[in-house]
Amino acid sequence: MKKLLLAGAALLTATAALAEYPEKPVTIVVPFSAGGPTDKVARDLAEALRKPLGGQVIIIDNVGGAGGTLGATKVAKASNDGYTLLLHHIGMSTSPALYRNMQYKTLEDFEYLGMINEVPMTLIGKPTLPATNYAELTKWLDANKGKINLANAGLGSASHLCGLLFMSTTKVDMTTVPYKGTGPAMTDLLGGQVDLMCDQTTNTTSQIAGGKVKAFAVTSTKRLTTPALAKLPTLDESGLKGFNVSIWHALYAPKGTPKAVTDKINAALKIALKDPDFIHREEGLGAVVMTDARVNGPEHKKFVEAEINKWGPIIKAAGQYAD
Repeated sequence: MKKLLLAGAALLTATAALAEYPEKPVTIVVPFSAGGPTDKVARDLAEALRKPLGGQVIIIDNVGGAGGTLGATKVAKASNDGYTLLLHHIGMSTSPALYRNMQYKTLEDFEYLGMINEVPMTLIGKPTLPATNYAELTKWLDANKGKINLANAGLGSASHLCGLLFMSTTKVDMTTVPYKGTGPAMTDLLGGQVDLMCDQTTNTTSQIAGGKVKAFAVTSTKRLTTPALAKLPTLDESGLKGFNVSIWHALYAPKGTPKAVTDKINAALKIALKDPDFIHREEGLGAVVMTDARVNGPEHKKFVEAEINKWGPIIKAAGQYAD
């Protein structure tokens, strides 16, 4: 009887603790350096999450390195009490193929809390490229096989992945030129040292608006409404059926985090995603705030699994690994 009473008391104590979550600051690990696009999303989200999480302090911890795998490893091995979370992008689904010796399993070592946003990409070319639209670009690609340079921001970057998918879909081999970031890649594209690049709207919209690069298409399944991009067709409607690349962000907790806690975080996330200030800030980045079923953990996980199955064969076929 005494044991039953003690067990019951322990259960009540645990339930009370969960009911009061969060009782201390919550840390969101961003697996990239401060100041980048993912860091900006995390800081905007932290601000929007504070109120629905009872006004608790939310700390951003930048743990960069190894394409985001160092930060993800830290969270996978953290205490599963809900006080250490991970905000990661598409790299969550491409790392299993790019890094062959990861210290965590993407689909097994995390609780999936919901997706945050999507950032479409654009296919752009150097200003002196003779093609002015996608139809002309395809003719130019055919006429210059074996001579085309495709820039990217580094192995495993969004532009690298988009480029791999573009080559795989068009069946056109190009020489990929990896840079240490989007900045130097864009500089060489503007200078005509490389021919093409596929990169996020957050990095290309101003260059397109200023007429400094040739813009051929967007990688989303629907046309964009941003004035500088509104006239661009999608690659899907241009003949590359099913082509769809976006840089999405989502939230995770260590495996085994109590459901009562993950439910609270998910509920807070859904409120944050409807915050007008957060939506405005994300639109300023060229991002689309998530509104569909993927804001729920199960659908979020299904999506990541589908992304792993999508990117794995493409990365392996290219034989370009980051480890």
